[in-house]
Amino acid sequence: MVARAPLDEVRRWIAGRRLGAAYITRPVSIGYLTGFHAEPHERLMALVVRQNDATLIVPALERQKAVERASHAGVVAWRDGDDPYDLVRLELDGMTEVGVEMDHLSLHAAEVITSRTGVSELLDVGPEILRLRVTKQENEVEKLVRAAAITDAACDEVFSRMRAGQTEIEIALMLGAAIGELGGTLAFESLVQSGPNSALPHLGPSNRKLASGDLVLLDFGAAFEGYKADTTRMGVVGKPGDRQREIHDVVLKAHDAAIAAVSAGVTTGEVDAAARRVIDAAGYGERFFHRVGHGLGLEAHEAPSLDPGSLMALEPGMVFTVEPGVYIPGFGGVRIEDDVLVEEGGCRVLTRADRSLRVITNI
Repeated sequence: MVARAPLDEVRRWIAGRRLGAAYITRPVSIGYLTGFHAEPHERLMALVVRQNDATLIVPALERQKAVERASHAGVVAWRDGDDPYDLVRLELDGMTEVGVEMDHLSLHAAEVITSRTGVSELLDVGPEILRLRVTKQENEVEKLVRAAAITDAACDEVFSRMRAGQTEIEIALMLGAAIGELGGTLAFESLVQSGPNSALPHLGPSNRKLASGDLVLLDFGAAFEGYKADTTRMGVVGKPGDRQREIHDVVLKAHDAAIAAVSAGVTTGEVDAAARRVIDAAGYGERFFHRVGHGLGLEAHEAPSLDPGSLMALEPGMVFTVEPGVYIPGFGGVRIEDDVLVEEGGCRVLTRADRSLRVITNI
């Protein structure tokens, strides 16, 4: 992986289009470019990148943190009751063409900028920032590795404490506590699904109690310094049934086939196809109805997307999930998920917790 300064790459993009600046408003983009991570909610926050400098505009309640954490950018702040666009006008003064993240900037904000500054044309810098983020640098990989290690340890800890009679919500809280004790934060809301609930891939945890014979699906992840892991592991309360073992075995073979296919130059669609062939051959093709994986980094879902038929070529430094699944209404579902780093000639699996169908005591 070649080290690069993301701000310099954005400046190169600006220079190539002869723009005055880039006006960046997506919080995750600002965090990626400056190291300052914050969620301003309804308040305006923006990063103005020019050829020779950059300015971070933040709400006053974020000013001190921004001064301490933002790299290579000056900080200006506005207080509640002020008009933050007065600062925007000063930063964009004299410019006619500016780059913006079009999928994030609201129509209202675009109208305010063009009516109150000399800016008359907005070009989309969003795809360039996404292009930079899709391959990770060494310091990013280190944080993803740490997040994965915390996730693995939390997985083992929680499975060792799971019992019949616990609710899905109780187990989700156990996951959050374990991740916190290990030095991470939750990457996203944990999914805990038992029995027939496990056939609904995005169903949140409920007050349903684990019962003998239930499949139990845990989909969760830790974040470390903003970088997120994502894993799914399976258990069963009491002795697994033959059909449970069969489906778990099919999904694990599909998972392994997809990971074996990962290498620089292979397309994301080919990785998906490797898993799908296994599940199709076992007769469960109709019950695998989502892509095989998605990118990971500062967001739990980012590029690349491993969709069926996708032609995006894998590059060293890409990090994504591999998570085939089979879901049978009324019976339950099985998904096995790991985080994978593309390397020259292959890949490295970052999450390593036991992938077997773990037995949860029914006592």
